[in-house]
Amino acid sequence: MATNTSMEEFEALLNESFEMDTPDEGSVVKGKVLAIEAGQAIIDIGYKMEGRIDIKEFAEPGEAAKIAVGDEVEVFLDRVENARGEASISRDKARREEAWDRLEKAYADEERVEGAIFGRVKGGFTVDLGGAVAFLPGSQVDVRPVRDAGPLMGLKQPFQILKMDRRRGNIVVSRRAILEESRAEQRAEVIGNLTEGQAVDGVVKNITEYGAFVDLGGVDGLLHVTDMAWRRVNDPREILTIGETVKVQVIKINKETHRISLGMKQLQDDPWGEVAAKYALDSTHQGRVTNITDYGAFVELEPGVEGLVHVSEMSWTKKNVHPGKIVSTSQEVEVMVLEIDSAKRRVSLGLKQTQRNPWEVFAENNPVGKEIEGEVKNITEFGLFVGLENDIDGMVHLSDITWDGRGEDALGDFRKGDMVKAVVTEVDVEKERISLSIKAMDGSFDTAVDGVKRGSIITVEVTSIEDGGIEVEYEGAKSFIRRSDLSRDRAEQRPERFGVGDKLDVRVTNVDAKTRRLGLSIKAREIAEEKEAVEQYGSSDSGASLGDILGAALKSDDS
Repeated sequence: MATNTSMEEFEALLNESFEMDTPDEGSVVKGKVLAIEAGQAIIDIGYKMEGRIDIKEFAEPGEAAKIAVGDEVEVFLDRVENARGEASISRDKARREEAWDRLEKAYADEERVEGAIFGRVKGGFTVDLGGAVAFLPGSQVDVRPVRDAGPLMGLKQPFQILKMDRRRGNIVVSRRAILEESRAEQRAEVIGNLTEGQAVDGVVKNITEYGAFVDLGGVDGLLHVTDMAWRRVNDPREILTIGETVKVQVIKINKETHRISLGMKQLQDDPWGEVAAKYALDSTHQGRVTNITDYGAFVELEPGVEGLVHVSEMSWTKKNVHPGKIVSTSQEVEVMVLEIDSAKRRVSLGLKQTQRNPWEVFAENNPVGKEIEGEVKNITEFGLFVGLENDIDGMVHLSDITWDGRGEDALGDFRKGDMVKAVVTEVDVEKERISLSIKAMDGSFDTAVDGVKRGSIITVEVTSIEDGGIEVEYEGAKSFIRRSDLSRDRAEQRPERFGVGDKLDVRVTNVDAKTRRLGLSIKAREIAEEKEAVEQYGSSDSGASLGDILGAALKSDDS
């Protein structure tokens, strides 16, 4: 009986062992730590199987292994039996399988996962997500480029899974997405507490050419350069430094983009409130040139108050010159207020108005008829431009160069730089024009005709016989007597009846100093003589004939 009972028990145990499930290779199984020796943990995974795992596989990145005899752990079963007759097991692979299951669920639910950066690779970093290794691109580390990622290494922190492929074993994560989300939440909270017009303290975080970014406690606002001060600010660094705490006013909040516009000058008194009272029209003031453009120069009258001197108001004489040739930046200048537009915050200034009009000064010092001397500045097809005092020019027209010949021919006798003398013939201050005459310097005509007036009888000498009349000369001044003026008798109006060298008595009909011409007439002399004879010796009304009157007159002359 005993023997039969033992056989039945043995068969039952044998059958039980055959019926017992053997774990599948490539799966995760539970085990118990039996012992720790030589840096390894001996683990019983049941099924009368044991295996060994290096203790370091139980350690989290940057931490010491936390394992002790009796601990229950999950391991990955590679093979049921290896060359040593033990099960081939792995904690890393078990953790990886656990992690992938967990991460896939988090990815599907768009949840954050915890991990630690533990290595650097090309283009980014490696992250341990509790057993699974993920890739963190360099662009996804922070909202701004990170120069030194050292302080982030081994630090447990949240990540967002961007992409994962279990078959290929690829996971891509982002730390930046988490930061942006938290920043957005923080911004929304800070912006929710701000109102337009509110004065707040902020720290200058960054300075650019166009302004500065000010941290208001988790959210940045832009302080534009034009809102820093009422005066012109060319470079924000003139008045701000990074890290400085400044008081600013919230000018505008864009609820959609969360952009905040800030201002500093809004917290200061606006100097424009008293501009109209302080700067009366036509008053003069000292100012400083702050900026020069193609169309003029800006002059600061006081901090926050600038006016424009238009290029047309800069100089009386320099018309087509760049403003930079007349004034320079930071130069102190005297200007006159020409116009004020308080609504547009504009002041029009004049630079030339603080100096006397040079044409007025010239007219006072150089009346018509005065002789002047100047340098030929330019030669044109219609005359010469002569440099005068105070950088102004006078013009000698072609017709005022010479008495003899054509003005066009006389131009060839002049060169730039020549010194010439001329007479002032006209000054037009309004048109800024001065007319000069070189030929008026020749006073021989005035000397020759001194005392000669219209109606005078003078003796001239015939110098030339022409078809249309005769040319005569009086004291060096030449004139022309037309055919119709040679006699009151049409039959005697023949030039050929005169000869060169003949002396003739003629009547002066005109004295034109401008053209240096005398108007002469033999006919006018004869008519004048006849009229005088009639007045002296009776009239035709008394019955006396013209012949009688002339005869009596001639007798009187003879006696």
